[in-house]
Amino acid sequence: MAVTVRDNPSAHRFEAAVDGAGAGFAEYLRTDRLVVYPHTDVDPAFEGRGVGGALARAALDDARARGLPVLATCPFISAWMVRHPEYQDLAYQNRSRVSD
Repeated sequence: MAVTVRDNPSAHRFEAAVDGAGAGFAEYLRTDRLVVYPHTDVDPAFEGRGVGGALARAALDDARARGLPVLATCPFISAWMVRHPEYQDLAYQNRSRVSD
């Protein structure tokens, strides 16, 4: 099973597919100062197969590449960041302030 993730900027979300079938998405609100991840959804048929993790990793890697801190209001993304300490530096609350 291959999970692929792509950014769909017009829909403001990352979209995951498994063998070409839509498997889930992670919504975002992006500004020039931070990225907010409010909601992630994985189709029940694909739960437990790494789709959510692939979405989280792609979304957070994108934020890192853009140099933006992350406000993860989505419980899944927030918990995923806690379980993956290599991403905790992106957390908005870990920054003393966002640059003006």
